Amino acid sequence: MIHFAVIAPPFHSHVRAMEALASELLARGHRVTVVQQADVAGILRHPRLGFAQVGAGSHPPGSLRAVIDRAARPGGPWGIRRVIADMASATDMFCREAPAVLRSIGAECVIADQMESGGGLVAEYLGLPFVSVACALPVNREALVPLPVMPWRYRATPWGEQLNLHSSGVYDRAMQAHAKVISRHAAAFGLPPRQRLDECLSSLLQLSQTTPGFDFPRSALPGCFHGIGPLRSALTDEPAMAIPVATGRPLVFASLGTLQGDRFGLFQRIAEACRELDVQLLIAHCGRLDRRQEQRLLKAGASWVTDFAPQRAVLARADAVVTHAGLNTVLDALEAGVPSLALPIAFDQPGVAARVVHAGVGLKLDPRLASRRRIVQGLRRLLREPDFAQRARLLGNEVHAAGGAPRAAQLIEAALGIESPALQRAEHG
Repeated sequence: MIHFAVIAPPFHSHVRAMEALASELLARGHRVTVVQQADVAGILRHPRLGFAQVGAGSHPPGSLRAVIDRAARPGGPWGIRRVIADMASATDMFCREAPAVLRSIGAECVIADQMESGGGLVAEYLGLPFVSVACALPVNREALVPLPVMPWRYRATPWGEQLNLHSSGVYDRAMQAHAKVISRHAAAFGLPPRQRLDECLSSLLQLSQTTPGFDFPRSALPGCFHGIGPLRSALTDEPAMAIPVATGRPLVFASLGTLQGDRFGLFQRIAEACRELDVQLLIAHCGRLDRRQEQRLLKAGASWVTDFAPQRAVLARADAVVTHAGLNTVLDALEAGVPSLALPIAFDQPGVAARVVHAGVGLKLDPRLASRRRIVQGLRRLLREPDFAQRARLLGNEVHAAGGAPRAAQLIEAALGIESPALQRAEHG
């Protein structure tokens, strides 16, 4: 049995993906402890998942709400600087406090989200093996691959390489507050100099939810990198869809994720577009709208409005999805063979939307320019042109075959040179 410590950002999509991987490791007989600020303990679901608190002084109970609100609506340059400062503060918290916590709980291996460099830094400092997991788009850099936050398409040309080079410079300058934290702690830990997220990745094993067919062409990934698809619980463990979908009329599912689900105006335009197209629409706002807003969306053209919906079950019945281009939603749509109308808002969503278009599995619109008319035009194409759904199904086969959490757990055990305790007991039982 190995005791794994999980270090990841405190956001819903990252926590759920890591929890699915943790659940698989627990089922295989290992022990798993999430190391995070106090507020994260309340959103964990697995009863056997351990929790160890850091940040009692710097990130006390109740402080996560403000971080999430800033991330949901960063606004202009000052707001983005505040989000980067939050990111730097979290990395500083892990580097200051996680070493003592990992020693005290007896952690033997770290599973670190790529977006939290503190996980890799602390593991290296303690001499612990660690695994990097890309719950968002991979941060691994290549000259011809735009950074995840960039919205443009892949261009295998000198001009495309120069565009990526200059944009990376702009991004790195914007991330200076975070770079300084990485650099300072790397020096304090006696590690080689580094400043960027991609310089804090594991040389043992790197796992990514993004499959090769959905990413831009890559030529420089390390041999330890594996695209294992969505980290999810088994579909049979998820609730069924309870809404009475009528046959003969297309079903559109609209979700803007757990952070951006308060975009009422955008949801309203989506509802009006679906009414014009005479299609059924289910909106899931992830608890970000109130009852009055829900009623207004129903009047605008939505068939159903709810806080949360069983996303994979809904997508199994849907004909198209309107999404903020969150990686989790798009991968779930691909697994179901459903084309996407991507409306990227923040973070790596522009990069995900660019890959949607590159793979031919959907269309993208700038959410600021996504009028009712343009949403109608986009959805009409997705519903009437079968090539989008056909390509989504083909790529969905790759996503489904990638292995998800079970394969991730197998790769982790293989990298560590261990066998599953649960399987050993079954073989000798």
